[in-house]
Amino acid sequence: MNNANTMRHTLSVLVENTAGVLSQVSRLFSRKGYNIESLAVGTTDDPEVSRITIEVMCDDQQIEQIINQLRKQYSVYSVRLLPPDSSIRRELVLIKVKAESREVRNEVIQIANIFRASIIDVSTTTLTLAIIGEESKDDALEKLLDEFGILELVRTGMVALERGKATISDNADNKETDEFGLGKNVL
Repeated sequence: MNNANTMRHTLSVLVENTAGVLSQVSRLFSRKGYNIESLAVGTTDDPEVSRITIEVMCDDQQIEQIINQLRKQYSVYSVRLLPPDSSIRRELVLIKVKAESREVRNEVIQIANIFRASIIDVSTTTLTLAIIGEESKDDALEKLLDEFGILELVRTGMVALERGKATISDNADNKETDEFGLGKNVL
């Protein structure tokens, strides 16, 4: 899948908040041979609906195929491809860094302040930082902190929304009126 037209695509998917739905969605990607670059899942303002944000590397034809396959799934209410220029993407990263001396702790705190990261845990030998941002910002902080010794690092995966008034329900495929006629109207 390393052709010149391959690029990162961000999908926002509304699904039933029931057991096994995430497994169904992720199996669709593995069956087609696509690697999920980033995956974040959580409930929406409606506890019966979850939002899945998926990032995948593929070309335009492949993303159309993925979208069509997702829309066929019974548990999927809506699928939206988020354009990079009109969407907001953020990721939470937690980084635990060695900080065994006061000077090192002060230096790490200064770096955290520059990146607007939060210090969320302090011990005599470590500092744990939290940063919310785009990949480039998160990667830059990680690179700077690497020289101090990163003990642990965890990333949530990207979450994304469209900018402005646009929502996932705008022009969404509503299955109540779709050919499947499944009678679900959550949007």
